[in-house]
Amino acid sequence: MDKRDFAFDRVNYILLAVGMAVVILGFLLMSGGGSTETAYDPDIFSARRIKVAPLVCLAGFVSMIYAIVRRPADK
Repeated sequence: MDKRDFAFDRVNYILLAVGMAVVILGFLLMSGGGSTETAYDPDIFSARRIKVAPLVCLAGFVSMIYAIVRRPADK
């Protein structure tokens, strides 16, 4: 097979992997302990969980979309 037959090139796959890693990082930032019926944990409303983590996930998804839409460079 000729390389021109593939929809993605190496850079596309690298960008997809980086985007997936950023999404996973965002979900890890959202994780943590929660409140129970007997104890309230105010950390569930921290800025890291409410603001930072969703923005990190969004950036990861946007970069994955870019990696899919990006055209391989013609050589």
